[in-house]
This record gives sequence, structure tokens and C-alpha cells, in this order.
Amino acid sequence: MFIIEALEDTSNKSVVLHLYDALSSRDVHTVHKLLAPDLEWWFHGPHSHQFMMRLLTGTDDNESFNFVPHSVDAFGSTVIAEGCDPVRDIFWIHAWTVNSSGVITQVREYFNTSLTVTRFANNSSKSVSITSLHCPSVWESSLSNRVGKSVPGLVLAI
Repeated sequence: MFIIEALEDTSNKSVVLHLYDALSSRDVHTVHKLLAPDLEWWFHGPHSHQFMMRLLTGTDDNESFNFVPHSVDAFGSTVIAEGCDPVRDIFWIHAWTVNSSGVITQVREYFNTSLTVTRFANNSSKSVSITSLHCPSVWESSLSNRVGKSVPGLVLAI
């Protein structure tokens, strides 16, 4: 079971890394191949920071925002990528969902927000109560370059 999960994580991470490469080289054909036509999008941040939306819809007005992740981690179908633009002082996180066919079906985008990812699970009994829930943290933002700055925190349950 562990080997299958590790292979799925590696495969999904590769899909997302391939997407960032295609975005960087402006390879529209590959981007279209990797993203579902009905991609579900959730954005958290200032409207002015919707760089990915403008890039994918072709309304970026030649804005030169490059998404270069400094870390990418996979947890089953969820792949978390984070990066920053030190010139603009912008920190971003993308939570991608990759289906079993290797197509990205969802993205949750966070700007200037720290994120903690938890795995939502319960014990093996059929009845679930508040006290039986266990939500261990599986990933957290690394904000070393933002020490001393106020950054709101969010929790993403997978």
C-alpha cells in the first residue's frame, strides 16, 4: 500500500512540475493538456494578485510574473507548491488536485498567507464524535524570509 501511495505522490508531483515548466515557457498546448477544461478555481488574496488567472486566460497584459516554486510536496491527489517573488514581496501557495488520469481538476491559490495542511481522519469506529477526530499536520508554509511580518494563517484539510 505504501509503495502505491508513494508512486501516486511522485506521479502527481511530476504533473504539477510539468505544468510549471509549461507555464514558464508559455507552452499553451501542454498547459491545456494538463488542466481540465472545467478547472475548479479557489482564490484567497488581493484581487491584484490573480496572476495565475490572468496568465491562463491570456489577460495578463504582458505582466512578467513567473511562478517558480521553491518547494513541491504531494499527498495523494493533492500537490502543494509554494514560492515567492522577492521583488514584489509576494508569497504564494498553490494546492493542486490531480485526478487518476494525470489531469489537474482543481487549484486553490493563496497569496501572502501561511498555510497548514492537515489530513482529516477519524478512528475506525462507525460513530464519529468531536473527540475522536484526529487531524495531524502534514505540511506547513516555510516563511523564513517573512520573519516579523504579519501573515494570516489558514488550515487546509485534505
